[in-house]
Amino acid sequence: MCCCGSCLTATVSPPDLDFNELSPGKQPPPLEKESQTASCFLTAIVNQKERETDSELQFLSSVLLRCSRMGVLMVQRVLLAVALLLIFALTLFVGLWFGLTADDATPPAECVRCFVRFNPTLGQCDEELGEVDEDDCCQNPQYGYQAADGVCHSCGPPLWSPWSPWSQCNVLCGDGVMQRTRKCYGAGECENATDALQIQPCSGSCCDAQGWGLWLAWSSCSVTCGGGGVRRRERVCSGPPECRSACSGPSEETETCPTHSTCPVHGVWSSWSCWSQCSGSCINDQSDDVIVPSRKRHRSCSKPAPSSDTVPPGNRCPGDDVQVQDCSELPNCPGETMSKSGWSSWGECSSSCIPQGHTPVRTRYGSCSNPAPSSSPPGRHCEGVDRQTETCDHLPHCPVDGVWGSWSSFSSCPVTCGVGLQESIRLCDSPAPKHGGRSCTGERRQTNICTTNVHCPVDGMWSQWSEWNPCTHPYSGKSINCQQIGGKQTRERECLHRAHNGSICSGDALTESRVCYDVNRCYVKGTWEGWESWSLCSPTCGEKSRRFRRRYCKPDYSSYRSTIRGFPAAFFGTPQADCGLPPDGGKKVEVQPCVNAPSCP
Repeated sequence: MCCCGSCLTATVSPPDLDFNELSPGKQPPPLEKESQTASCFLTAIVNQKERETDSELQFLSSVLLRCSRMGVLMVQRVLLAVALLLIFALTLFVGLWFGLTADDATPPAECVRCFVRFNPTLGQCDEELGEVDEDDCCQNPQYGYQAADGVCHSCGPPLWSPWSPWSQCNVLCGDGVMQRTRKCYGAGECENATDALQIQPCSGSCCDAQGWGLWLAWSSCSVTCGGGGVRRRERVCSGPPECRSACSGPSEETETCPTHSTCPVHGVWSSWSCWSQCSGSCINDQSDDVIVPSRKRHRSCSKPAPSSDTVPPGNRCPGDDVQVQDCSELPNCPGETMSKSGWSSWGECSSSCIPQGHTPVRTRYGSCSNPAPSSSPPGRHCEGVDRQTETCDHLPHCPVDGVWGSWSSFSSCPVTCGVGLQESIRLCDSPAPKHGGRSCTGERRQTNICTTNVHCPVDGMWSQWSEWNPCTHPYSGKSINCQQIGGKQTRERECLHRAHNGSICSGDALTESRVCYDVNRCYVKGTWEGWESWSLCSPTCGEKSRRFRRRYCKPDYSSYRSTIRGFPAAFFGTPQADCGLPPDGGKKVEVQPCVNAPSCP
């Protein structure tokens, strides 16, 4: 704020200030220093004396009013600047925070199906472990995984699969091409990454293919009566296997076959009726033959009854339509004398089979009624027991269904790196199935994936050999081109992909050397030796695909020694061999179009 005392007593001469610029509605000019506010009074006093206007009191009142307005504007400017600084600082802090979190954050690993083995020949995964993060699965380079795309991937370093067999010619008759492919599996890019497809010309040998032969005779109907029968017939594609594409359509067809007879209906028993009343009220054991009353029940062959109007007629129900059962639970009939031999027949066993842990029993009863003891005067009761039991040892054992025991503890993790599979098992022994009982249903084994968080060693793999370096003098390294001086050349390879303390590549040869002559672009005599092999088609698609071959002009190296320092000599480079004109004035190079090559994508 502006201090009035300092405004009146200051003696410093400030620059001129036009108070008309401080009228309401106008912004004050930019102030370069905070002292400009304090100097406003001095400026006003100097101008007052020069202008000689109104009285000092009115002038000072005007000055105070304008200075207060100017102070308010300064406070507003300071507050606005502080707010802007706070907003800037907050924006910078938020930006830095999100920048750091964006840098630190890593996208979550994809959950994949992990497999113990990957087959590079078939491109298949075998022996599934379960679902884990891709990073955890690929801690073992021998493993493979299957992502959401359903394709099996290798966790190992990049490796080419073997070349597939050559396909059949892509045309039945005339000029065409056949192809073979290979795939790159693993993390990264294989060497010669574009060399995944090869094609070569072929000639379709199916110009005379007859296609399908005539349909063979229909088979017999699958049923002999009723409906719903089916019969089949087949046809054969004539010609060798490579001509099978000449036969389009199915090799078999089916049709329904109606029959003209009704199927016989075989009889089925109805349910048994209830048991009838016993034919007597007691067991007569007074005669030589014990007479035991009986009861009956019936069933009929009517669910359905066998048909009689079909050819052949329906079969009758097997077995009897009546069952008879002794009423062995009845008491003995009364006689003239007491006889303890008058026991009833044995009753039914308490179970139809012998259960696990105990044996069923059966019971019979004696009747104190031959004669019964009198009541007046009271007679003595028969001596001995009136009830006997025995075990039913003659019965078969009851089937015992198996019941699972408790799960065992999970085994320790079977691997020291990567992920492994722990297992817990249970046995069907609580009890085990016996006497034809059902075995336990459900899983005997449960698994749990264990993670070691340790990457498995990745063994090194040799790269391909490089091209041979130029053949130079073995000691000075100078050029020996076109000179009959023995030289030396080398080539190199690298041990790639070794990591996590994996084994180094087998063998210690990082370089290979040989003795040589440098004959590159050197003039030598030669003789024609027929044609070189045809190249593969290039490019592998489109109408411009071509292949070529050259006549082989064999250079005459007879003036060179065949060995250098006792080692067989190699001839490095392509000499300008002079074999003269080709035989019969023919071409030195032949080019052949690869007709019907696949279209380029």
